Amino acid sequence: MTNSYESPFCTRYASKEMQYLFSADKKFTTWRKLWVALARAEMKLGLPITQEQVDELERNVENIDYAVAAQREKEVRHDVMSHVYAYGQVCPKAAGIIHLGATSCYVGDNTDVIIMRDALLVVKRKLVKVIDQLAKFADKYKSLPCLAYTHLQPAQLTTVGKRATLWCNELLMDLEDLDFRLSKLKLLGSKGTTGTQASFMELFEGDSEKVKKLEQMIAEEMGFDAVVPVSGQTYSRKMDFQVCSVLAGIAQSASKFSNDIRILQSFKEIEEPFEANQIGSSAMAYKRNPMRDERITSLSRYVICDLLNPAFTSATQWFERTLDDSANKRISVAEAFLGVDAILNIMLNVTNPDNGLVVYDKIITRRVMAELPFMATENIMMDAVKKGGNRQELHERIREYSMIAGKRVKQEGLDNNLCELILSDPMFMITKEEMDAIMKPENFIGRCPQQVEEFIENCVKPVVEANGVSDDVAEINV
Repeated sequence: MTNSYESPFCTRYASKEMQYLFSADKKFTTWRKLWVALARAEMKLGLPITQEQVDELERNVENIDYAVAAQREKEVRHDVMSHVYAYGQVCPKAAGIIHLGATSCYVGDNTDVIIMRDALLVVKRKLVKVIDQLAKFADKYKSLPCLAYTHLQPAQLTTVGKRATLWCNELLMDLEDLDFRLSKLKLLGSKGTTGTQASFMELFEGDSEKVKKLEQMIAEEMGFDAVVPVSGQTYSRKMDFQVCSVLAGIAQSASKFSNDIRILQSFKEIEEPFEANQIGSSAMAYKRNPMRDERITSLSRYVICDLLNPAFTSATQWFERTLDDSANKRISVAEAFLGVDAILNIMLNVTNPDNGLVVYDKIITRRVMAELPFMATENIMMDAVKKGGNRQELHERIREYSMIAGKRVKQEGLDNNLCELILSDPMFMITKEEMDAIMKPENFIGRCPQQVEEFIENCVKPVVEANGVSDDVAEINV
């Protein structure tokens, strides 16, 4: 334990992989790679920079003396210039050409875009695996009837697998958004202090084509096919909002899933994994609390609310830029990714086909049979009408019997006897055998099994085949 604040994202929730992407090492080595790319492109386009200088910069990308940079920042109060200084200390031959023509946002903003791209790829990899695991769960239970709800009241029947496709489909929608946003990510490029590229026009003596080529070369070296077409000093902060919107969408889908599982666990129909030595409650030793899904809900709420940060930041940038974005975006964007990473880690664990969700089919069937008599009344009524009964009179009699059976269940705590009441009434002209044939849950699930199969074949399978399924093992620290 330490005597200073530590983010729970680092100590409890997010993976080491995602934490690294928002670490000082990732940030500042990327700054240096961008300085290398700038120097290399400027050299190739004719500026007085030598291959020896570029090579020296490349050799020292990871040779960062953070103490030197920190001490320099205390003196100059500027993070970029302190790292230019620290880089120059280990690259004496290239010290004079580091950051040539650039402004701070050349390294800051381009690095932020690179990190968001890399982090989105991690999110995508885990998201695809969760989708694949949920699809396997859906297929396994595609024909197991269960109660379906509207207004959280029993409505008709669905199947456990069909319900899982609802969770899976929303995650597929999120994946589509993620892919779209990834395809639209562009570097800021080398735009200069107010986005006019004036400093680079000066360096290249007014040669506009070389200035444009400079950006293209830098983008290609950093793995992008384009830079933003226009900007002020920074890329539009709307880009942060758009990326975080994808993350908030995943959080929404995850929260829907986790809330459904929490309710189902209270029904004792489905449980999240519960380990042999896990303690559910400090007071009530018998409890099996859905703590993993509660954590998904909790973290999802945080990520959804966090979306307001980049929204307000984007809305309050004045003219070509203001600095009220900096402190906010370095927290809000990072924590949105760390939060979603933690959420997906838990979902990977909960949906694991081998030791994830536990389905109690006997409890599910028992709860179905307690409600099925009410749901079967329309079929019973229709059969009686076919035999010559009066639809309106039958409807009224069913309403009366339903009230009697409902009172017996709710007020007296007894079993539902609606079927017995109907069987004893000659108006319905139905035998015990006919009633038993109607009262089979599989008669009331519509096309659920086929819907599951079609969904997996047409929607999930193409995504899995296009992306592959990773071998990620969920990291859950607590």
